[in-house]
Amino acid sequence: MPGLVLRVGAATDTGRVRSLNEDSALAEGGIFVVADGMGGHAAGEVASGIVVETMRELATRNELTADDITRQLVLANQRILAAVDAHPEDKGMGTTATGLALVTAGGADHWAVFNVGDSRVYRSIGGILTQVTVDHSEVQELVEAGVITREEARVHPARNVVTRSLGTDYAYQPDVWVLPPYAGERFVICSDGLTNELPDERVREILHQHPEPQIAAEELVRAAVEAGGRDNVTVVVVNLDGAMGEDLSVTSPRASGEDTAPRRQLSDKE
Repeated sequence: MPGLVLRVGAATDTGRVRSLNEDSALAEGGIFVVADGMGGHAAGEVASGIVVETMRELATRNELTADDITRQLVLANQRILAAVDAHPEDKGMGTTATGLALVTAGGADHWAVFNVGDSRVYRSIGGILTQVTVDHSEVQELVEAGVITREEARVHPARNVVTRSLGTDYAYQPDVWVLPPYAGERFVICSDGLTNELPDERVREILHQHPEPQIAAEELVRAAVEAGGRDNVTVVVVNLDGAMGEDLSVTSPRASGEDTAPRRQLSDKE
């Protein structure tokens, strides 16, 4: 993306309740990942670490596609399963994986947003914050069915039950959205330790108050811990600095047969 500058910040905290931080994060090259491990007794930390190390292998490649991201997540799932085979005591470990990668689509730079589980990616353009990813969780299914509201989902007793994760034989398929870059946009990649403590409006306020990505990441984590800190909290903030509002796609990816539309319109999740 000529003439534009990527700036990134990352922060994490174990929180007030947990004794171990099972989250892992990556911000390297053009790939940014947050993985929230599950399984306890350090097994969750192992699973999330496998995801980060597997995705790090993409950071040195000169050119990526959305399919490369999907294949690497499938590989991470296979490696977690292999680790469990080698260490049966870790059976049941798994992890979410969500993030953002700079990819090529139709000969132009695009973002690939990906997700497995209930960690999230948000996109902020012109001060408007939108959740890009869709949670793979029981409460999200209840929200979509109209049984509960988004606000009720944040405190629902089943809010931590995910319907997809890495570390399984059957429920690891990632969602991937390919988006054209937009000068001045910002992304927040986070574990649910952030979103279970802070409503979206509070996330938006903190982003607005702190344009520097490292400070924004630190302040988001601090606010989540102060609000309760019942889980590990990890945040990566990515800024694409440039003239606000300029759409940077050069050619139409649809002309090449690649689908670059989000699976759901972003406005549907505001």
